[in-house]
Amino acid sequence: MKVLDDDQAVDVVSIPLRGKTSIADHMVIASGKSTRQVASMATKIQQLIKTELKRESRVEGLPTADWVLIDAQDVIVHLFRPEVRTFYNLEKMWAFDGPSGSTSERRAPPKVAAAETTDD
Repeated sequence: MKVLDDDQAVDVVSIPLRGKTSIADHMVIASGKSTRQVASMATKIQQLIKTELKRESRVEGLPTADWVLIDAQDVIVHLFRPEVRTFYNLEKMWAFDGPSGSTSERRAPPKVAAAETTDD
């Protein structure tokens, strides 16, 4: 999303959801360096959806701006402060496998194979 690049969002990741869930076709995850930046990005995205796409969007979390969720029907945008993003780790939850959808050098943590158990 160009608006995120313009607002200097950090670690922007785009995750295709088609076939994984019916809630949306696409998810965008990005971080801001402060609550002020997160709130500003969210407000701009909400306004862009309204003016350019002629749609309403639902926004959650704007007052505290630690984690703002924007539901634009077929696209969901999550904007985080870095600590909050690390805690929830949505990329791992949605099994994001790496840089193919990423606009940054950030990579998801490696997948860990389940340990084999033995009965002794």
